[in-house]
Amino acid sequence: MTLVEGICTLDHCTELRLITTQTYAQPVQSKSYTMDSPTLVLPSTLLLTLLMVIGLFFFVKASVKPRIEKAQFISEQSEESTVTLLKQYLSQRAYRPTTLDPDQNQVTFEGMVSPSLFLAVFLTLLVVAGLFCLGLVLSLLLPQVGLKFLGLVILAPLTTAFYWRKSRRIETVKLKVEELDSPNAPASQPQGKSLVTVIGHRDELATLQATLKLAKAE
Repeated sequence: MTLVEGICTLDHCTELRLITTQTYAQPVQSKSYTMDSPTLVLPSTLLLTLLMVIGLFFFVKASVKPRIEKAQFISEQSEESTVTLLKQYLSQRAYRPTTLDPDQNQVTFEGMVSPSLFLAVFLTLLVVAGLFCLGLVLSLLLPQVGLKFLGLVILAPLTTAFYWRKSRRIETVKLKVEELDSPNAPASQPQGKSLVTVIGHRDELATLQATLKLAKAE
């Protein structure tokens, strides 16, 4: 081997070592599929937003559903005085007697329930927020459409119309008053007082108890 051939062989070996070193020095790049990928985040967000909108729909629907309950209260006055007091209270609440059941000693009152302006505004704002979130997620998921999905917010006033029409209804209150020494009265209660049995809307029962300061019967 001549001197020139030896130098060429040495240079060739050096180049091979450099190429090999650079090959092993390069980091191995691999595709990673994590939950941070936009292809997974947007559909997941859309699903959660749709569930929120569905829950909001049932919440608005439940806001106009009558919640009829039965409650019994103890009055410190006699039966006659308690009946007079309850009639005055219900008259002030725009209720009027409609039917009388002599067998059950029960009087039925009816009155028109007025919608709550605060609740109407509150429900409308909730629907505005829900539809805005849904429109924003759809705009991100379908960028070719753009922000046109935000126009869903214009459907929010339908909530006000729905609540205002459904909540304005005739409400019934059934009232029964008896002395505590009567056969149907609880034996554990002291005598000389009255037992008031009321069947009506839950909110109306709470208002009646707070206004007339009636004690809950056990």
